[in-house]
Amino acid sequence: MNIVETNIPGCFEIIPNVLKDKRGTFVKTFHQDIFGKHGLTTDFAEEYYSYSNKGVLRGFHFQLPPYDHVKIVYCVSGTIIDAIVDLRKGSPTCGQHAVFELSREKANALYLERGIAHAFYVMSDFAIVMYKVTTVYAPEHDAGILWNSANIPWPDENPILSQRDSQFPGFADFQSPFQYFEKT
Repeated sequence: MNIVETNIPGCFEIIPNVLKDKRGTFVKTFHQDIFGKHGLTTDFAEEYYSYSNKGVLRGFHFQLPPYDHVKIVYCVSGTIIDAIVDLRKGSPTCGQHAVFELSREKANALYLERGIAHAFYVMSDFAIVMYKVTTVYAPEHDAGILWNSANIPWPDENPILSQRDSQFPGFADFQSPFQYFEKT
C-alpha cells in the first residue's frame, strides 16, 4: 500500500494494492508493520460500519478528550465524498479542510489524527462505510460541528441529515479542546 500525507498534518490517504481477477477484488486495508514504519497508530479498539442511502450526509463527527481517537475510514460499497476539518489549536492547518472521494473501486482509505472532524456525503445509490478507531464509543464525549459551517464544497445544499447532525454548533462557535503537537 501507498501512504500519502494529505494537506492536513497527521492525516493520510491510504492507497492499497487492489488484486483483481474474474472472481472480483481483494484488498488489504490494514498492515501493522507498514503503518508502524510510517509512524501511524496501530492499536485500534473498535470497528464499525454505516449503511447510508444516496443523498445522506453524516457528520461532522468526533469524540472529545480524553476519548478522542485516531480513525481510519474506507468505503467498501458505493462512492462517497469524504471531508475532514482540522480542529487542533496551534496546527498550521487549523480550520482548514480536505475533501476526498472514497469508493469501492478506488479502495482508498483515510487515516485521521486526533482532533479531526469527519463527515461524508453518499454519491451512489447507497454506501457502506467502515470505521476503525483507537478508543471505544463514549456517548458523553461524542460531539460534532454543523455540516455546512466549514466551507466544504458539498454536492448538495439539502442533504438528508439526522436531527442530531442538523443541531451541531457551527465551526465558528465551536470551542476546540484539541491541541496540535508536531510529531518528531
